[in-house]
Amino acid sequence: MEIRNDQPMTDSEPPARHDVIGLGNAIVDVIAEVDERQLERLDLAKGTMTLVDRERMTGLYAGIGPAVEMSGGSCANSMAALAALGARAAYVGKVQDDQLGEVFRHDIRASGVAFDTAPLQGGPPTARCLVLVTPDAQRTMATYLGACVELGPDDVDEAAVGGAGIVYLEGYLWDRPDAKAACLKAAAIAHRHGRRVALSLSDPFCVDRWRDEFHRLIADHVDILIANEAEVCGLYRVNQLDDAIARVRGEVGIAALTCSADGSVLVSGSTTERIPAAPVTRVVDTTGAGDLYAAGLLYGLTHELPLAACGRLGGLAAAAVLGQLGARPEGPLAPLVAAAHSV
Repeated sequence: MEIRNDQPMTDSEPPARHDVIGLGNAIVDVIAEVDERQLERLDLAKGTMTLVDRERMTGLYAGIGPAVEMSGGSCANSMAALAALGARAAYVGKVQDDQLGEVFRHDIRASGVAFDTAPLQGGPPTARCLVLVTPDAQRTMATYLGACVELGPDDVDEAAVGGAGIVYLEGYLWDRPDAKAACLKAAAIAHRHGRRVALSLSDPFCVDRWRDEFHRLIADHVDILIANEAEVCGLYRVNQLDDAIARVRGEVGIAALTCSADGSVLVSGSTTERIPAAPVTRVVDTTGAGDLYAAGLLYGLTHELPLAACGRLGGLAAAAVLGQLGARPEGPLAPLVAAAHSV
């Protein structure tokens, strides 16, 4: 596994204090079950994610019934799952010093993730994402970004980042200049300490907005790329996954490409591992499946599992949340590590 680094780690570099540290948008997920008529009344297009302002979010929140609130955001979900697998995980993200900010802080720390980012004092409230799940397991999301977009370079601590085996960057952060600077600072620190940098492309629309900059980021800083089929095909402007595989091969040390019900493909040098999807008895909610896949993959990479086992663990972790509501697994994940070895 390649480490892209102009200053290789020396024998004096201490072992990693955390297996993975993630940088992402710190968002409180508000998850509620709704029917089709409720979606129509709320004027939300089913299956989409819509960015809304504070006033619109207040109205949407008032229009739903009972809900579950928990720390969320793509990267935060991955860090919580890593901790559930038994890894040492840390997180960097911005919340306001308010009620939902306290929900986020308590929840992510209770999951076993180190979270020490100073809260925002003044300014917008903590970000929240309204996740509306219909009986067919489809999710419709409305997101108010609030305080999370205030993440900046000052929130990136060299000791914490340099002390993690892998630094994991959420592609959504590229939408704000300060957050982008925070990512670049973290990547530079990681490579200065001989660590690896992983990037999730996050969303096809995110790829469309930042395609050229993502290409430069990957070429200059990324060792591990995580993307779904639509994202990686969008990155290279191709229609077929095999064409994207041919392009990404050699650009990063490892590319992990998820293909929904078709499983995933892992590419490293001349090696290609095609991993079938883990079986799922009943799909209740697809929220967080990609985040859990990333967690399983990163656990495997930081614990020196064979490449195929890393992909299997990612698939098993993703399957663990498809049968429940929300992106945080209700059952233990640690037994999945042995299961990934046994296939």
